Amino acid sequence: MASYLQISFLIFTVTIASFFSSSQGSGIAVYWGQNGGEGTLTATCATRLYQYVNIGFLTTFGNGQTPVLNLAGHCDPPSGTCTSLSNDIRACQGQGIKVLLSLGGATGSYSLSSAADAQQVADYLWNNYLGGQSSSRPLGDAVLDGIDFDIESGTGQFWDDLARALSRYSSSQRRVYLSAAPQCPIPDAHLDTAIQTGLFDYVWIQFYNNEQCDYRGSVDNVLARWNQWTAVPSNQIFMGLPAAPAAAGGGYMPPDVLINQVLPTIKNSPKYGGIMIWNRFYDQSYSSTIVGSV
Repeated sequence: MASYLQISFLIFTVTIASFFSSSQGSGIAVYWGQNGGEGTLTATCATRLYQYVNIGFLTTFGNGQTPVLNLAGHCDPPSGTCTSLSNDIRACQGQGIKVLLSLGGATGSYSLSSAADAQQVADYLWNNYLGGQSSSRPLGDAVLDGIDFDIESGTGQFWDDLARALSRYSSSQRRVYLSAAPQCPIPDAHLDTAIQTGLFDYVWIQFYNNEQCDYRGSVDNVLARWNQWTAVPSNQIFMGLPAAPAAAGGGYMPPDVLINQVLPTIKNSPKYGGIMIWNRFYDQSYSSTIVGSV
């Protein structure tokens, strides 16, 4: 019969193993903010489906422009009504969910003109959304966990400088997490240089709207391109998918295909982090169907 000491040690070991399994396990990331009908941020996090929420988008910034936050009907940043989201953000973070601000998007006016411009944008983000101080924080006093790069227009210049500038704000007290959302063709036209810095904690690749590498009835191209992405210098990579056919122009992958034909393969990668979903408005059942398999 095991001694009390042996039993205690066994319980301790299992507890520690469970802790690391739950804290470092894979999960689902989702974009929120681009449809007023998708429900609140608090309700999104309360589903317990997501480990990461990207608030999108900061659609205008850089090159001397006044930054503009667009949350598509959820609130009105110029009038200050988005500051109420601070309570929602803290509620999500209280459940262990990382909340990031997403830069860019498919439409908007954003660019960086120089490394100095990138530093100015980083300073703005730090003071207005992260751990700094400003009298005009659009989302109130809640401190976001990091910044997501969803850069889909312009050039690929100086995004690496922005990543470096933001990473310098990380400290032993508070880390600034960085994520990127490149298109599935590799190298990405806008974010390759930035991703090659190795500073991104999460890279959620958009496997949609690109016929050469998204799902069109066969998973062959998807898996081939995933294998190429596993070589990028990032701690974790995610497969980004539309939550419904209407969520994207192409590339919708039915949940059963993902579960049976894709996940068993991509989960073998040491860098596999999970699945990214575009977006919360369309995610009526997709995440709830796949969450047990991710």
